[in-house]
Amino acid sequence: MSEKKRKNPSPIRQKFPKRMQKKLVLLFIAIVLAFVGLIGRTTYINAKNGEKYTKIVLDQQQYNSRIIPFKRGDILDRNGTVIATSERVYNVILDAYVMLSKDDKADRETVVQVKEVVSECFEIDPSVIDEVVEEQSGSRYIILKKKATYAEAQAFKAMKEEVYTDEKGKEHKKYPNISCVWLEDDYIRTYPYNTLASDVIGFTVAGNVGNAGIEASYNSILNGTDGREYGYQDTDASLERTVKNAVNGETVVSTIDITLQSIVEKHILAFNEEHKNEARSGEGSNNTAVIIMNPNTAEILAEASYPNYDLNNPRDLSRYYSEESIAAMSSEEKLEKLNKLWRNFCVSDTYEPGSTIKPFTMASALENGTLAGGEVYNCTGYKVVSGTTIRCANRNGHGMQTLADGIANSCNVVLMNIVSALGPSEFSRYQEIFGFGQKTGIDLPGEADTSGLIYSAEKLKPVELATNSFGQSFNATATQMVAGFASIINGGNYYKPHVVKQIQEENGNVIENINPVLLKKTISEETSDQMKSYMKKTMTEGTGRNAKVEGYSMGGKTGTAEKLPRGNGCYVLSIMAFAPAENPEVLVYVVIDEPNVEKQATSKLVTDLARNIMEEAFPYLNITKEVVSE
Repeated sequence: MSEKKRKNPSPIRQKFPKRMQKKLVLLFIAIVLAFVGLIGRTTYINAKNGEKYTKIVLDQQQYNSRIIPFKRGDILDRNGTVIATSERVYNVILDAYVMLSKDDKADRETVVQVKEVVSECFEIDPSVIDEVVEEQSGSRYIILKKKATYAEAQAFKAMKEEVYTDEKGKEHKKYPNISCVWLEDDYIRTYPYNTLASDVIGFTVAGNVGNAGIEASYNSILNGTDGREYGYQDTDASLERTVKNAVNGETVVSTIDITLQSIVEKHILAFNEEHKNEARSGEGSNNTAVIIMNPNTAEILAEASYPNYDLNNPRDLSRYYSEESIAAMSSEEKLEKLNKLWRNFCVSDTYEPGSTIKPFTMASALENGTLAGGEVYNCTGYKVVSGTTIRCANRNGHGMQTLADGIANSCNVVLMNIVSALGPSEFSRYQEIFGFGQKTGIDLPGEADTSGLIYSAEKLKPVELATNSFGQSFNATATQMVAGFASIINGGNYYKPHVVKQIQEENGNVIENINPVLLKKTISEETSDQMKSYMKKTMTEGTGRNAKVEGYSMGGKTGTAEKLPRGNGCYVLSIMAFAPAENPEVLVYVVIDEPNVEKQATSKLVTDLARNIMEEAFPYLNITKEVVSE
């Protein structure tokens, strides 16, 4: 039986009353009319003032999307004294486009206010603003002044907030139109002690690029990372910001003692002032250099050379040249003079070391067994080597000389006899052991490469071997000399010389301690003790006695090296001195390159300078005094 399918019922349609329909139509028309009116008003505003309103956002975005510069880390001396720092300064920025964007009357008023404020706060001549109006009216970023001080910045901020009260008692800003001027943070590198330790510290160029010294070798550690501020500012100066803070650089603590450095530089300057000779270049020496080292760690406590320069004004040549001379120099000549001034003699210059090398030669022969210690030699004033007569400093001869006498009297004949027995192969091997011909790895830039300035064993013929034994015919640096000599007197430990002892965060927390690095063993303690006893005689009876400081047991060795070409009368004078002689706490190396006197081979020049420095330095360093038995 079939059934009829039921159909789905039709949806119920409900009609609005006619009155309601009329109301809906009217409401729709009203909405459309309102929307059309809004579009029209917006179009009108945009046509008339759209640039103005758009500029409010864009201009303020210009101001508030900016770099936040990092602060370069400080450099401290070993006792925490700041010797290089970065001080906050400000760049004064003008947006000329905003300054000139209003109607004519307001425009003139803004320019007047800008002139008044920048003139009073920053001493910027109003004519500068006139030039901007004429030539840079569309520029968004004009630096009116660099390196404005903190005091100037505070004066500017105060003027921006300055108000007056009208006759109705209502307060108004006195300078409401100077939002087109703002301050950009910056830093300037400063050196509180000007010339002091210029060789070691170095300076910066182009903002935060280290040039020479610690500034260069620790540049990446001293530098931080710039931050950035993003934001939009409305007409009520309400600001929504996103800030990525700058990361400041880290602090570098040097091994330098600024008081000791001052002592050294005072005496270097006094020497050069005393021996100025206008007929002979006008300076007291070609160069005068001093290194004071802790021989047990290779920490450099003071390092200086003359001439030095002002770290706050490193391009100033007026201390050494007249205005007329400077004016006559070409750009290339000025740069050559500056590079010589900035050059660290102790690290970058090489020279024949002279007789300060004799302890190295003797220690080598003692260490390898060539010498037993009881040898005696007869000095007749010269030695003939392969047909060449090589003379001793004492032309009449020293007579019979023990090893101690040979060091104390600086006898060339003794050393030539020793090196003849030692031989070229062993002499060359010990030169390498003591670090000659190699870089020391000191943490300062520009270390000289001396690998081509020494003889290989194959090239050490008898004459060359003889002259090498007393420090002629090969070159070294002051840093090589002091690092190697320290190993002779500290028990044979060769440490890497260094000028930085610690890295800190800017708040003083220690990141890294730079401990002494023992690179190798040069000689045994027994050989070291023998050499110290020999060199003690140098300071009591020998060539170094004029440098001995009363009340201290000392050892040392003097040197007088004739410069090439031989016979020209030019010499390098030097002395190594240490105290106490038995257990050295300090090593002092003084070098005078071409003293400005008629007879340059006068060792008293360098021994006097060394004594003057040590007489003041030893008490300051609290060096152990000599115990005198009754």
